Amino acid sequence: MDPDAVDRVGREPHGSSDDLDVLDFSANANPEVPDGAREAYEAAFDGARTYPEEPPAEFRAAAADYVDCEPGSVVPAPGGLAAIRLAVATTVTPGDSVLVPAPSFGEYEREVRLQGGEPALRDHDRMLDADPAGHAMAVVCNPNNPTGDAYDAADLRAFAARCRESGTLLLVDEAFLGFTDRPSLAGEPGVVVARALTKLFGLPGLRAGFAVATGRPRERLLAARRTWNLGRPALDVGAYCMRQSGFVAATRERVREERARMRATLSRRYEVFPSEAPYLLLEVDDADDVVATARERGVVVRDARTFRGLDSHVRVAVRLPEENDRLLDALGIGP
Repeated sequence: MDPDAVDRVGREPHGSSDDLDVLDFSANANPEVPDGAREAYEAAFDGARTYPEEPPAEFRAAAADYVDCEPGSVVPAPGGLAAIRLAVATTVTPGDSVLVPAPSFGEYEREVRLQGGEPALRDHDRMLDADPAGHAMAVVCNPNNPTGDAYDAADLRAFAARCRESGTLLLVDEAFLGFTDRPSLAGEPGVVVARALTKLFGLPGLRAGFAVATGRPRERLLAARRTWNLGRPALDVGAYCMRQSGFVAATRERVREERARMRATLSRRYEVFPSEAPYLLLEVDDADDVVATARERGVVVRDARTFRGLDSHVRVAVRLPEENDRLLDALGIGP
């Protein structure tokens, strides 16, 4: 990390509310967790009295099965953002240019700046048309946050090939890919994939995730990764959750059905962006009014104007059917 850059880089705003008296649609974590996750957490207590195995073989094996890669390509990390930071830190040096999508997750730009790099912003929906030559790294969010659209798998692999030819590392954030049936880019040469267990398994406080890389990028990630960077509960619960294929399938189906239902209703009043993620981006007339009115009615939505390039937008999560009805009522639309 570039010490001079640290003083110039601020924090990024995020969704999520700690108020237990409101229904939170500002964050995108699954409102459900796999059956047995609590028991797996409690069973990890005894193991937490010693240092975790290093490297954590069971977690790596579960992650490899989960995204269809080799266990040796898995680099455990305390959350997807930690995997992103590790990839950026081992690639970007002061003055380097990095292709960054916008509007998208603000932490990409922040992490690049913390290393002294210069973000080269591109429209997220035209990101795969960008020329990666001359850039140390290119970043792609798939599906994109906050818009929710996903890239065609063949187009993404073609972009990865162009990055490889240019000597540009491609970082693909797949935090929400588990909500889709699209294939992961894990194991693709010249690519670092970042995955989080936060969203799909409804455990943001667990802080569990991983990166996947091969070749020299993998060796650099493993060399720079902190030893014991995941505690025993995160390792054990994470491995358990990634093996719950039935939960994953049921979640995908529920989100798909509820997202379509919500979009149809919300479209009566707002422009609603197409999405393959567990959230919907709305263009509204008055974001202040929408945010405030929803809050008065006990519902928190995400003010999406904090995303670069959005000036009249809010983002809402896709939760359980009865909760989604509450959101629609709070917005004065009704189910």
